[in-house]
Amino acid sequence: MPTAEKAAVIEETRQALEASQGTVLTDYRGLTVHQLGQLRERLAQAGVTLRVVKNTLIKRAADEVGIEGLDPYLAGPTAVAYSPDPVAAAKTLSLAQREFRKMEIKAGILGKRAISANGVKELAELPPKEILLGRVVGTLNAPIQQFAWVLNAPMANLARALDQIRQQREVQG
Repeated sequence: MPTAEKAAVIEETRQALEASQGTVLTDYRGLTVHQLGQLRERLAQAGVTLRVVKNTLIKRAADEVGIEGLDPYLAGPTAVAYSPDPVAAAKTLSLAQREFRKMEIKAGILGKRAISANGVKELAELPPKEILLGRVVGTLNAPIQQFAWVLNAPMANLARALDQIRQQREVQG
């Protein structure tokens, strides 16, 4: 490939790495053309872009962006999945890996750091964003609810005591 073409691929990869919130590197050996087409279609539905890029060009683009720790994972054929969502690529590729057993997740990039294949799997197992936000809100809300309950407890106890006195007086009548 002439130098101008390599420079264009490096620049395209650099821009994709900068724009991506979640990037996953996979080894696609063993997949048929049909399976690779199915994988691209699923990824596209999830808003993920899949590109096959030479390892040396990925390394150069990653170095320009400031991503560290990627070198051990750049061996063999590599397809890179870029996603604006930090979890979409990991979830979609993890599901596809179960179906296409020959595909292997090599690593991922989260922010400016490389993460291992196990890190990508853990990321894929995270609940959806809405559920995580709900859990955070619930955690933040719990102390407020308990505080309100503590403040209301004396008045509730007083109301119960007065009601019991009222019932006793009605019985004594």
